[in-house]
Amino acid sequence: MTTHRRVLVLGGARSGKSRTALELAEASSETRILIATAQGFDDEMRARIAHHRSERDPSWKTVEAPLALVAAIRANAGPGRIVLVDCLTLWLSNLIMNERDSGREIDALINVLTGIAGPVILVSNEVGQGIVPTTALGRSFRDQQGRLNQRIAEACDAVVFIAAGCPVLLKPAPPLDLRLG
Repeated sequence: MTTHRRVLVLGGARSGKSRTALELAEASSETRILIATAQGFDDEMRARIAHHRSERDPSWKTVEAPLALVAAIRANAGPGRIVLVDCLTLWLSNLIMNERDSGREIDALINVLTGIAGPVILVSNEVGQGIVPTTALGRSFRDQQGRLNQRIAEACDAVVFIAAGCPVLLKPAPPLDLRLG
């Protein structure tokens, strides 16, 4: 894997972010642990979960943590292990739907990420580049997801954006030169 301890893999729906995150983790000789946040409430979501499972080889240990993400990271991250969290978007949705204090949970996530010894790869959706949601709940979710992504990106050593299966390194990046002319 890379020398980065914390990596955010960000992109739109079906952009290839989970596949890219798996490839990053599988390039490591570490023990691989997937922390899954999805819940199979309907047939379509169960099919998505099954598809993601089929993409992983049997060496992966899977921990389901739709709400208790911080505890799952704390319990599973460490030397000799690589943790892949897939995904922060579903985790945030779970928090909101269960009326949990997402701000407090995000603070706790940032704290655990900055204090753990082993590498962590986090997958998240970039939801702010599409149409404006028509409902107040949709707009609130989009805004909270954008703030979550910014906070996680700040806490990570590297950020990779995926579009059409193509990774683009956002962080670390050279400083911007905004001079005109």
